[in-house]
Amino acid sequence: MKPSQFAKGFQARPDITTSEKRTALDRLNAIDGIVKSDTPTPASTKSAKKDIAPPPAPEFTIDPSIDESQQYRAWRLENRYAPGQVIELPLKAIKHSPFNPRHFYLKSSIAELAVNLAKQGQQQAIHVIPDYDNPGTYFVSDGGRRVRALKEANKESVKAIVIDVPIGIQSYKLGYDLNVQRDSQTVFDNAVVWRRFLDDKHFQSQKELSEHLGLDESTVAVALSIGKLPEAIMQEMVARPDRFGSNMAYQVGRYHNARGTEATLRLINKIVSDDLSTRQVSDIVKGRVAAQETPKAAGRQRYAQRLEIKLGGKSVGDLKSYGEDRIELRLRGLPKDKRDAILEQLERMLLSE
Repeated sequence: MKPSQFAKGFQARPDITTSEKRTALDRLNAIDGIVKSDTPTPASTKSAKKDIAPPPAPEFTIDPSIDESQQYRAWRLENRYAPGQVIELPLKAIKHSPFNPRHFYLKSSIAELAVNLAKQGQQQAIHVIPDYDNPGTYFVSDGGRRVRALKEANKESVKAIVIDVPIGIQSYKLGYDLNVQRDSQTVFDNAVVWRRFLDDKHFQSQKELSEHLGLDESTVAVALSIGKLPEAIMQEMVARPDRFGSNMAYQVGRYHNARGTEATLRLINKIVSDDLSTRQVSDIVKGRVAAQETPKAAGRQRYAQRLEIKLGGKSVGDLKSYGEDRIELRLRGLPKDKRDAILEQLERMLLSE
């Protein structure tokens, strides 16, 4: 056998082949010769390729047992899309839903996320809903902040999962529940969106709204009262979620009703600078003390230093130091594993000599 007949890198052994093995090798050589003799020249190969049709695309079928809307099924069939599949969509095809549960987005938070996306890329897909009336475009169901940050980072596409949810209250509820689980839904978002729902007659009363959301009616009532505030005032409080929860924002709203916008903005600054409690602000609202001369609560000491603590670009609390021997750490909205890790480290530090 000629050396050229062996695969590259294969070395022939000494000739110790039996007659049976010789016969098998002879057959292989004969087949090799036939193949080589039938091999077309380069020109004929090119001609043969032209005559060969590309293999047909595999048929895309829909499982009839899947519970889905007719519109979504037709869209899936047309676009050959499997439920849960992550696809790349042009950012210009993505638009915000009128039923977005979020209303406020901090510019600093968007900018910070944009830097992260520019370095790390998009790690988590957004959820979108096809706009069946305008093919090729999609409403954001979950991921509005990521869309804004991707645009800020000058990206042209977004990773997305296309879901089967009708645009409306149902899509709002899905996004709202996801935000609540992530602790990213604020009372100010609720205040604006819930008031719009009532104004647009999606719900006939705050009682119907509270029942649909599974919330106490008093919780909805507080949010709706906050929603009467000018957006500029709400923006000031949105920037400090550690200081302005629903109770504090409610007191600010009452103060605004009595004193107006300018005085309320001054009160907000004082709440932050003097670390006023909700009870102190309530006393100001009731006229027991003037905003400019609010006394400190008995035993309440002004902190010497304050460090805001952020997790993923979002404020989760602060660390304050008082005098020479006191610190105060306040954290909320932490994942359980992060909370447990912090507790373990603090305990280890305090027990070590």
